[in-house]
Amino acid sequence: MSETNSLIAHLVELRNRLLKAVISVLVVFVCLVYFAQDLYHWLATPLLEAMPAGSQMIATDVASPFFAPFKLTMVISFFVAIPVVLYQVWGFIAPGLYKNEKRLIAPLLISSSLLFYAGIAFAYFVVFPIAFSFFTQIAPDDVVISTDISSYLNFVLKLFFAFGLSFEIPVAIVLMCWTGITDAQSLRAKRPYVIVGVFVLGMLLTPPDIISQTLLALPMWLLFEFGVIIGSIYSKKSEQEENQEVS
Repeated sequence: MSETNSLIAHLVELRNRLLKAVISVLVVFVCLVYFAQDLYHWLATPLLEAMPAGSQMIATDVASPFFAPFKLTMVISFFVAIPVVLYQVWGFIAPGLYKNEKRLIAPLLISSSLLFYAGIAFAYFVVFPIAFSFFTQIAPDDVVISTDISSYLNFVLKLFFAFGLSFEIPVAIVLMCWTGITDAQSLRAKRPYVIVGVFVLGMLLTPPDIISQTLLALPMWLLFEFGVIIGSIYSKKSEQEENQEVS
């Protein structure tokens, strides 16, 4: 009976946490929806600046001028509310963690948010200007560049998620070292395979062009190296703590 009550209590707690996370996204959305058109213009700026003079974006669907900014605002609302969402995740799992686990999980939740934002910022400020400039320059002379606003939104959102998730590599490596799945020395030995793997992932996660693939693969490799360093430092600290507990 007590186990049933405990399960119900956990389910109620999970429901409340999910509800708070959803409400946080909706609150941000309500605050941003008035600026939906401005947000889309901001998102389209890298492409508009790279397009030839006289070119413009088009809407091939009747409802696209409304739904594209609306969809973008909803996605941005989720991005902005990620710290609150992760805080709710932390609040749900924290009671079941040991003291040393809490010391690790809390920084990882914070760093994962910052790394996700860093990946999006890298895509917007570095990748987009280079990629769009390349695309517009290689277009044939008799081709008029008029990108559909919905197609453009889907394109950049895929890149945002690809770069945001790829920038989580250090967090994933630290977690693997923490759980004992692997260690820093083993990861260093697998470096050649990792380099090949990040370029394969860059090919799978980005549109079929060499620029965005390379611009995703190189940061993933550097983040792998950074994660190995952090993972090795954490492994040494964990070993020292274990030795102190044994002694």
